[in-house]
This record gives sequence, structure tokens and C-alpha cells, in this order.
Amino acid sequence: MPLPKLAVPDYDCVLPVTGTKVSYRPFLVKEEKLLYLAMETQDEKEMAKAVRNILKSCTNVKDVNKLPTFEIEYLFLRIRAKAVGEKSEFKVTAPDDDKTQVEVELNLEEIELTIPKEHKRILDVDDDIKIEMKYPSLNAFIDRNMKNEPSMEDVFELSAECIDKVYQGEEIYDSFTKQEAIDFIGDMNQDQFKKIQDFFETMPKLEHTIEIFNPKTKKKSKMLLEGLAAFFG
Repeated sequence: MPLPKLAVPDYDCVLPVTGTKVSYRPFLVKEEKLLYLAMETQDEKEMAKAVRNILKSCTNVKDVNKLPTFEIEYLFLRIRAKAVGEKSEFKVTAPDDDKTQVEVELNLEEIELTIPKEHKRILDVDDDIKIEMKYPSLNAFIDRNMKNEPSMEDVFELSAECIDKVYQGEEIYDSFTKQEAIDFIGDMNQDQFKKIQDFFETMPKLEHTIEIFNPKTKKKSKMLLEGLAAFFG
């Protein structure tokens, strides 16, 4: 006789930028094992793949690859909190002396996405042309960003992949090749291209400020944690 199936609770959340309602469950021991194996490699690409696979298994999202990277991180943090506890304990380096390791504890449920006020998806390129940007998917992020030094070609390709529409007066351009988008970006001046760079630099992100006490120097400091990896130590 086969062993009984264990009940797994379901939870709901609303993704803070796209407003998508998602059902999710905690990851199981077998899924956690794959995650830790990926973390042991210290390879960001492998860790990102493990996160993506967990989201495919643990949520009702039809196409995880289409989620913006920051909502993938937000959702994974919620899954992790329900799976292994809302408290995350790890060590950070005290910023006042850059060497003392200090234990910190975080409530993962308190970590939220920060959306800068200056962030915008529709960019005024000149008096007549506007660009509507879309957020990079996890695949694009892994392929272009998870390198020690992304090349200029990588930057151009990611920027081109994230151009959703181009507006010129009453005309809307929403069907073009990646090469056409790359050529379009190549014809920009520095001020115009900086608007695309600002779009990426001000994208929503997980962040949380903590206060730590250095037992050696007896000083208190504030530290800003950013991105998914920061909340796992």
C-alpha cells in the first residue's frame, strides 16, 4: 500500500507592480535540496535557474519566464518564508570597520519591493518620439547580466529586448526585430541613451535597511540590503 500524501497549504499574494494575483505553496524538501546544491556552486546562473524551477513547481504562474525579475525575487521570498520560516539569520560585515562579522535576523515578510518615484516606463526620446519599455525577464537577466563584466553588446541587446513600443506622433511601432531595435539605440545620442540606462537603474527592487551593532567598536550602523541574495547572507 502506498504511503499517504502529505497536505501542503496554499497561500495567495498580489504581485506589487503588475497586480497579478498568484497562488503559491512552500517548496518541498526535494526542491529545497536542489536550491542548496545550486547555492553551493556559488554560480549566480545556477542559483537563478533553481529559483525559476521552484517558481514553476510552487505557483500557478503560467509562464514564469515572462515575470519581471524583481517580481520573481518578491514571489520567491514569500515562498521561502512559508517553507523554512519567516526569520532569516545570517552574518554581515559591519560597515564601520569593514571586517567584523555581525549576526543579523530578518523577518522576510517585512521585505517589500521599493519603487523609486523617478522610475518611468515611457521615455521621451525627443520632442516627437517616445519609447515604452518592458521589464527584463529572468532569462534575459541571466543571459545578459550575470557576468563579471557585461560587454557593451550585452547592454545593447538587453536594452533592445526591453523596448516594447516606439511612438512617433500618432504612429505606433510595436512590430520590429531585435536588430532594428539595436540599430535604433545605436542612433541615439548620450542623453537619449541615458534615459534607457535610468530605466534599468531605477527599476523596482527588494530592499530593506537594517541597524547593526558592532561589538568591537561599540558603534551602531545602518546597512541597506538589496536584491534577493542579500537576504540569505
